[in-house]
Formats: sequence, C-alpha cells, structure tokens
Amino acid sequence: MIVDNASDAKAWQEVGDGLTAEVADFVLGTSVADLPEVVVETGRKSILDGLGLALSGSVAASGGIVRAHLDSLGLGAGPATVIGSAMRVAPRFAAFANGVGIHADDYDDTQLAVAPDRVYGLLTHPTAPALPAALALGEAKGASAVDVMLAYHLGVEVECKIAEAINPRHYQTGFHATATCGTFAAAAAAGRLMGLDRDAMLRALSIAGSQSAGLRENFGTMTKPFHAGRSSESGVVAADFASRGWSASSNILEAMRGFFRAAGGGYDAGAIRGKLGKPWTFEDPGVSIKPHPSGSLTHPGMTEMLRLIRENGITADQVVRVRVGTNSNMPNALIHHRPTNELQAKFSFEFCMAILLIEGRGGLPEFTDEVVNRPDVQAIIEKVDFVVDERAEAAGYHKMTTYIDIELADGRTVSGVADFGKGSPANPMSYDEVAGKFHECAEFAGWDRARAERVVSMVAEFENLGSLEQLMAELRK
Repeated sequence: MIVDNASDAKAWQEVGDGLTAEVADFVLGTSVADLPEVVVETGRKSILDGLGLALSGSVAASGGIVRAHLDSLGLGAGPATVIGSAMRVAPRFAAFANGVGIHADDYDDTQLAVAPDRVYGLLTHPTAPALPAALALGEAKGASAVDVMLAYHLGVEVECKIAEAINPRHYQTGFHATATCGTFAAAAAAGRLMGLDRDAMLRALSIAGSQSAGLRENFGTMTKPFHAGRSSESGVVAADFASRGWSASSNILEAMRGFFRAAGGGYDAGAIRGKLGKPWTFEDPGVSIKPHPSGSLTHPGMTEMLRLIRENGITADQVVRVRVGTNSNMPNALIHHRPTNELQAKFSFEFCMAILLIEGRGGLPEFTDEVVNRPDVQAIIEKVDFVVDERAEAAGYHKMTTYIDIELADGRTVSGVADFGKGSPANPMSYDEVAGKFHECAEFAGWDRARAERVVSMVAEFENLGSLEQLMAELRK
C-alpha cells in the first residue's frame, strides 16, 4: 500500500482512491463516546501543557511582535483570546498567536514515529496547530468544552496519521511537518466546530493542503514557531472559506498533483486507511511531553546526563571532554553546534549537555540569550563533541538512542546510554508532573500561582467545564 514517484497513475489512483474522503468521514462521524478514557486522560495533559506554553510563549520576543502585528491591523476586538494578554481578536488571529506561543520555546508535545525508517520524535508537534484552532473556534461560537475537546482530538489524530503516512523524505529534505501536516489538523478541528457537511469538509482539507508550508532551515529562529501559528490559522481560514462555498478539489491528499506526491514523493496509505482512531495516536504509540525547552531529540541524552551527574556527583570543573553519539538523523536537526542565542541553543546538543553540567537543570530560565553567552557556558560547550555513533545508527531512526561518555580530570570515564527521555510513553509524566511544568511556565510569564492552580484544576475536569469562558478568563490579563 505504498506508492511513490515511480508508481504510475493507475497505481496512485488505486491505492489512494477515497483517502481524503476517509479523513473527512472520520472527522464528521466520530463522537465523544468514541474517545477511550485513556485518550481523554492523556489529552488533558497535553491540553494543560499547551496552555502553559502559550503563557510562557506570550512573554517571548516573538509574542510581543505577534501582538504588535495584530494591533497594527486595526481590526478591533474579536471573540477569541490571545493567551497571556488582554487582547481578543478574530478566531484566525487568535489561532495564529496562540500557535506561535505554544511553539515559541520548543517545549511542546511531540508525535512519536514507530517505523524504523522514520525519525522518532520528529514527525510533528500535534498540539500547537490543533489546540489553538479548537480553542479559537470554540470560544467564538460558545461551544461546550466537550465539543472543543473532541475537535482537538480529531485534529491531532488527523495530523499524526498524515505525518505517519507521508514519505520520510518530506521531513528529511527540509519540510517541517508541524507546519505542513498541522494545517490539516487545524482544518479538521475548525471544520468540526463549524458544523461543516461532508462536501465542505473535503474542500476545507483541500484548501488547507494548498496552504501547507514550512521549511526546517528556519529551525533556531522565530520562524519555526511562526510555522505552528500559521498552520493553525490556515486551518481556520480553510474551514471558514469552505463554509462559504469556496471551491476546491475533493482528493487533495492522494491526488497525482496533491499533497503526498508534491511534498513527499510518496506515502503509505496503510498508515491512514482504517487506522484513524484505531488506535488513537494518544493511545498508541503515544505522544511525548517535553521536560526541557529544547528539540525533542536532545531529551534522551539530557535525561541520561542528569542521571549520570546525580549518581556520580559530577561537576562542570571535573569535566575534560564529553562525547555524545547518536544516529545520523539527529545532527540533521540539531544543527547549532556553537549557539549564540536561546533559539539556537534549543537545537544544540552541545549547549544542552553544558547547561546540565553547570546548572544541574535545563528549564526556561536556562534557555536565554544571557545564559547561552556566559563565558562558563561557552567554555563547556567547547568540550562537547557531538558525533554519529554506529551503534545508535544500527538501533534505527525510530529511536533517539544516545551514547554519552564523560571524561573526568581524575582519569575516570563515566558512560551511559538512553533510547527514550522523560516524558515519553516509555517514561511518562503524570498529570501532577505536567502541572508542575505548567506552573513553571505560568511563573515565567508572571502569572499568580493561585490563578495558575485554578487552570490546573479546570483542565483536570476539562470535558465537564461547560463553556470555555471561565478557563479563558483565567488565561487573559
């Protein structure tokens, strides 16, 4: 059920026939009763995580620029909240601003690949495009929280299954899947909340496909979170135009001139056919919540480095050299070896190792321009060698296998290896642990702890909230 550019037109048609329609039918035909309890429980953690990240992202430099841009449009007040601010705008712009905010610190959840030819942890960030679209439309339309929750889950499932299906070349040669596949997530979530019929949903997905864009060369800059915001906005725009009768094709995913062929050169129809919600991605293979505001590929190494530091009492002044060995796909994403700002540091294994050795932690306060450029940090960065290790390469790209060797001044070498990091389904965070991360983000944004705790309590009962008004009021200045 795999087709690629070598396949003839007949093969493309036979394998992909009706695939976009299957996605549309899933979005429109699924009810909240179809969500397993484990999916609802896991989803609450990602929703809380996303809200906290929108708060911390609101005080990033990108947050101020986004709000200044929206203010300059002169559009006046709207029904949807820009989290972390007093601003309320049209749904498309709230989706954009909150999508940027959630992804601003590269601290948001990550879909996990399972096939050995796919890069584990790098398929897409599911919440950043899906949640802002669902919140914006839900708030604007006065939808119930349970309907917003369902729309969010539908968006995440569509996004993740499309990311699983497309040829891995899509990511490896430069596309950012959060930007590309995330557009379909937002269109699905928005379309469901807008009550689109089948024909309109097909057109919404098609309009979304024509807006799908984002290049990995912009990793380590503000344009990476711009991708997440724009994908969420684009999905809302797609659903709105479809609701108004805008014409578009009905087979955008599988067509010879459609998304899968143009953006990936091929796809595996079996990753979607009969697989939407069977099982839900939140259930299997799972979604990873980040313990550190850096690229997900750094997390197994950071988890293992912290263990080695704590168990061996290692301090930075003892270190002569650190060797970090991974598979060859990881340096393809962690591209900043001598970072000079916080955004580059998020994609620098060297910085991530150095800051743990110096500070014993790597949270939001550590990922700042000031810390990155401290002389002691830069000195330890120079002692870290990030290389391709044949053992990690042999383990497959669906793992983030990381080997660490720390040479110490007393002649010892302390070594460790990890495939998965804290927050992954193999080592998950509890709701209370995610709440701790939420409080870190809220404090970083200057939020009162009691107010933040009210959000934690509300999200724990998200589907029982009624409307979103009380929750969103706690997230506004």
